[in-house]
Amino acid sequence: MEEVPLRVALHEGDFDLDEREYLLPPSDQDVRDSYKPHYTKKQRGCFGFVFCRFCQWIWRKCRRQRELKARNIIIGQVSPEKFPPNVIRNQKYNVITFLPLVLFQQFKFFLNLYFLIMATSQFIPDIRIGYLYTYWGPLSFVLAVTIFREAVDDYRRYRRDREVNCQLYRRLARAGSVGGSSGSGTAVASLAVPAARLRVGDLVVVEKGQRVPADLVLLRTTERSGACFVRTDQLDGETDWKLRLAVPVTQKLASDADVFSLGGQVYAERPQKDIHGFVGTFTRSDGGGGEESLDVENTLWANCVVASGSALGVVVYTGSETRSVMNNSQPRSKVGLLDMEINQLTKVLFCAVIGLTLVMMCLKGFSGPWYRYMFRFILLFSYIIPISLRVNLDMGKAFYSWSIQRDPEISGTVVRSTTIPEELGRISYLLTDKTGTLTQNQMILKKLHLGTVSYGAETFDEVATHLRTAHSQTQSLQTPESGGATTPSPLRLTTGSTAPASISIGSAATSAKLRRSEVTRVQEAVKAVALCHNVTPVYEGHSGSMGDGESTEESHETEADQHSRQNVVYQASSPDEVALVKWTEEVGLALVRRDLVSMHLRTPTGAVLSYTILQIFPFTSETKRMGVIVKEEQSGEIVFYLKGADVVMSGIVQYNDWLEEECDNMAREGFRTLVVAKKSLTEEQYLDFETRYNAARMSVSDRGVRVAAVVESLEREMELLCVTGVEDRLQEGVRPTLELLRNAGIKIWMLTGDKLETATCIAKSSRLVSRTQGMHIFRPVTTRTDAHLELNAFRKKQDCALVITGDSLEVCLRYYEQELMELACASPGVVCCRCSPTQKAQVARLVRARAHGGGGAVAAVGDGGNDVSMIQAADAGIGIAGSEGRQASLAADFSVTQFRYLARLLLVHGRRSYKRSASLGQFVIHRGLVISTMQAVFSSVFYFSSVALYQGFLMVGYATLYTMFPVFSLVLDKDVSGKIALTYPELYKELSKGRSLSFKTFFMWVLISVYQGGVIMYGALVLFEDEFIHIVAISFSSLVLTELIMVALNVRTWHHLMVLAELLSLGLYVLSLVLLKDYFDAEFIQTTDFLWKVLVITLVSCLPLYILKFLRKKFSPPSYSKLS
Repeated sequence: MEEVPLRVALHEGDFDLDEREYLLPPSDQDVRDSYKPHYTKKQRGCFGFVFCRFCQWIWRKCRRQRELKARNIIIGQVSPEKFPPNVIRNQKYNVITFLPLVLFQQFKFFLNLYFLIMATSQFIPDIRIGYLYTYWGPLSFVLAVTIFREAVDDYRRYRRDREVNCQLYRRLARAGSVGGSSGSGTAVASLAVPAARLRVGDLVVVEKGQRVPADLVLLRTTERSGACFVRTDQLDGETDWKLRLAVPVTQKLASDADVFSLGGQVYAERPQKDIHGFVGTFTRSDGGGGEESLDVENTLWANCVVASGSALGVVVYTGSETRSVMNNSQPRSKVGLLDMEINQLTKVLFCAVIGLTLVMMCLKGFSGPWYRYMFRFILLFSYIIPISLRVNLDMGKAFYSWSIQRDPEISGTVVRSTTIPEELGRISYLLTDKTGTLTQNQMILKKLHLGTVSYGAETFDEVATHLRTAHSQTQSLQTPESGGATTPSPLRLTTGSTAPASISIGSAATSAKLRRSEVTRVQEAVKAVALCHNVTPVYEGHSGSMGDGESTEESHETEADQHSRQNVVYQASSPDEVALVKWTEEVGLALVRRDLVSMHLRTPTGAVLSYTILQIFPFTSETKRMGVIVKEEQSGEIVFYLKGADVVMSGIVQYNDWLEEECDNMAREGFRTLVVAKKSLTEEQYLDFETRYNAARMSVSDRGVRVAAVVESLEREMELLCVTGVEDRLQEGVRPTLELLRNAGIKIWMLTGDKLETATCIAKSSRLVSRTQGMHIFRPVTTRTDAHLELNAFRKKQDCALVITGDSLEVCLRYYEQELMELACASPGVVCCRCSPTQKAQVARLVRARAHGGGGAVAAVGDGGNDVSMIQAADAGIGIAGSEGRQASLAADFSVTQFRYLARLLLVHGRRSYKRSASLGQFVIHRGLVISTMQAVFSSVFYFSSVALYQGFLMVGYATLYTMFPVFSLVLDKDVSGKIALTYPELYKELSKGRSLSFKTFFMWVLISVYQGGVIMYGALVLFEDEFIHIVAISFSSLVLTELIMVALNVRTWHHLMVLAELLSLGLYVLSLVLLKDYFDAEFIQTTDFLWKVLVITLVSCLPLYILKFLRKKFSPPSYSKLS
């Protein structure tokens, strides 16, 4: 026998041997046969090992991240490499994973898992306590509702995805060429294919107004210049139109069919998230040229919309490798803070169940089948964790969602996630987008300041009069002969001294000189605004670009007349520039044509002024200015115009004493200011500049620094012309809404992809930062040392909002994440500009983690596709259905039609949902604790027997018919009216601390439950006389009455349905006393003894609580009661 352990140790894997083989000596047959099974088991083990390794390899292949790599694409040929399908997928589940994942999401919570174990235990006859339906009914109901809700939500996502994936596009392919090389005359077929079937290497035509289906390199456009404007609002949140340029080689081809015979090849870098950068090359293999570099200006990213003409592009990235998908995060199943707190309380209650069971077993003794008794005690006390808790809370959430959607004051609001309405009552931080959320993105010029005179919206007609006067005088000076280069031009009327004397009739009076001077200054200012921009006019059915470079002045005028009768749409990369050009058109100087090399303006008199564009210096966040050098074709005068932010222009323009003051005045009014200046250049000066500029652009090292130095050599002692003030119209009610939310203790962060100056201006005009607070602009940082110094500088500021760019934010988060979040969360507001969608989501996650530590939650609001990641990362995502589409509103938990609805959504509905759920959850727990206390008293009195106090229908009826309606009617309760909640937003502050449902309030309810359960049970035991059934009648009647009275004591505002629920429940119980003769003694319940005993017990259990509530309300009333 001593050798038995040794044999087991030698062959641990051979556990299928029975006991006989160890205890008896082996027979000869066993010895002969022992080798074969042993060999077979080794063989089987080898096969098992190989199979396991194979399964592990398959699992790793399925789970590993796909390697992103660069690619070489031959135009017109499908790439032989495997790339992701071009399918948009926002679903959480598929047919296989739906049920397992939904069940996992439910049973990962201790509450539901506990219910599942308790319900499963009732299949064992020895420990069965009641009927199966008493356990499985509520659990099945909760699971069915959850599964149905998730299925409906995911089906809606599937339908939206299918609509996008099935959108048809024109794909160009060779026609009739089967094998062999195809010549230049190859026919091209145009096939309509859904977006999901596009592959890398396909040639796709995107029409005006169509969404770009995949990431493309732009090859050709219908514009002769190769220009194409796109809207990127669903990608970066900016509704400004972006200029994109076709590859010059392919744009010059005669037709689309020639692209196939070109033998072109595109090299594209590996897929990445950066939407503002791209590295690639274009190579032609027919010997017609070398390589051409490609950058982001040659691309069309997926989800952009073509705004002008049509575009032909080659697909370079598809599906999950596109920029838009890589910047979106996967949707997550959101769980509210209240649900997590209830889950924590459930664990505490479970510990109470185990503790009470162990106490009972210690007193009873561990004899006989003690484990059976112990499990029966666990089942008896399982009502401490009421199975109806989940049902009531879920039904409450559904009611809150229904109430929000039915509120006429926030009409159009849709609740897409019914699991988290309580989160709206605990918001500590609100993360908001700017464009389309706070603003309408509609720019209007409101003020023009010339130094000595200022024009506003009411006096712009004077500007139009001055402009008409100046141009009519200029036209009258021109001789009747055909105008040549010697004819005086409007460009010569720069000062009063250069104007011909014949302009003034009679003597040169002082008033006439002043008048002429003002007219000339207005003319120069308006002309500078009309020329210094990147705007292109597009007419209905007509291109804004030059059709024929050799057109005559007469054809210009004819075309200008045609344009004057057409509707014009201005395309630009900035809405500010569109606003300025629209304003110049309104006052009489209209931009009628523009291409890459020329501009044409129509004067108030109908004449057309033609200019050649010599150089353009685009706006960048570093330079904060843009400039243009133009040459007037008639006179040959060369002028350098420059406009930019006052902080940089003040050092460029000639000395003046009014610029800084007027810019500050406009900023206080919420206007976006631009300073406009000019400088006249001689032919020699420009040629010298052009030589130095081209040399700097050709340099390999420090190209940017050298180019900037050459441009800055021109930007000296420029003539200050004017300051413009542009207003970005805010959404209706933004200012009062933000003020309300700030007073409610909610800190507001603005996360935008827009420029720093724009974001700062909107933060001031929208009152996101109050008038008394300063703004600290975080300087650009690139190193750890720079970040450390800037953080220390910000730490010294008091009551100051933070303004930081996306690049600086990334550096700080890399090295000083905790320090940055600590300082940012302590500041009254934060503005993050130039944020990518990924950065928005990252900030939302970091702020959420910090808010949860203080008991608060984070809400995110946006209206564009670039806000989806942020909305999904926040505790409560709110989408606005606006001009940027419905992508954000469809992906959000709550969808509103206007930003101002947020105040009522949070301060009224959020408050009510949170306080009602907290009250409902604690009351349901109290209901279970009372009856469990009575069960403990009953078992201890009757020799610690594991017998249920109430059998069968009484236990089911207690949680349903007799108390369900009054308890659930607490979802109609409200502490203050909606008007008071909006009038006194400070009431909202206390909610973010989570005090309505805390361990303090929980243990108060535990004490109340233990007191009431003990009083009812001991009272019934003391007062009963004859039979045990009398104990049941007295105690159960007192229990039901106590619950109904407790509901009445906790109601703060009575609703007629609450009264009806109380009366209905009482009537049902009285009816049960008559009908359920198996549970109640019909004769006893008709006696006065039964009545007075029940009333005395109920009075003793409830009266002290009423007295305590009265005293508390008298001497320490809650804040809301003072306002009611």
